[in-house]
Amino acid sequence: MTIRTLFLLTAFMMGQSAMAIEEPAFKVTLKADVFEVRQYAPTLIAETLVEGDMDEASNKGFRRIADYIFGNNRAAQSGSSAKIAMTAPVTVEPQSEKIAMTAPVTMSAATKDMREAKLWRVHFVMPSQYTLSSIPQPNNPDVKLKEVPGKLMAVHSYTGFNTMAKVQSKTDELLSWLQQKNFNAIGAPQLSRYDPPWTLPMFRRNEIMVEVEK
Repeated sequence: MTIRTLFLLTAFMMGQSAMAIEEPAFKVTLKADVFEVRQYAPTLIAETLVEGDMDEASNKGFRRIADYIFGNNRAAQSGSSAKIAMTAPVTVEPQSEKIAMTAPVTMSAATKDMREAKLWRVHFVMPSQYTLSSIPQPNNPDVKLKEVPGKLMAVHSYTGFNTMAKVQSKTDELLSWLQQKNFNAIGAPQLSRYDPPWTLPMFRRNEIMVEVEK
């Protein structure tokens, strides 16, 4: 993450210090220690596809979407730019191939071994006050807005820094738990991070998430 991006994010979050950071709505249907199964409500996301390893893609994708919510956009009615509130988490997901960003909301086949991935989808969930027709439109054609239907997601929560080895280890643990519980995982695993980069490791909230069949 560049100094400029860190400065912008810090200033943006300080400007919202009196406001809670919005997170996607969900209902827990099963909980077992660090594992949960959650039913998520439909969401609106801003996403971008980025090539590289996980860290490169995360940083580049974050900067690209942060630029959009900081004001590189045009409002639906007035055409002027507008700031969009920061939400959590920021999610990165490996892709096995480029997908058409205007295609129906279906996930392309993707590897469950994140170490093999060279293409990633990075997305922010947009504040719930917006719809696809009311949210400011990105000026950058590499940032796309998409409605995502409600999904049943299995989640593995943990703290600390995210190395590639650790992310893959947590992914393997989640997939093993799902197999034990007779859940069928569909789609690619996702890494979701909830905290700004200056958060101490023991307070960082990370989640590996994967969609499961209902």
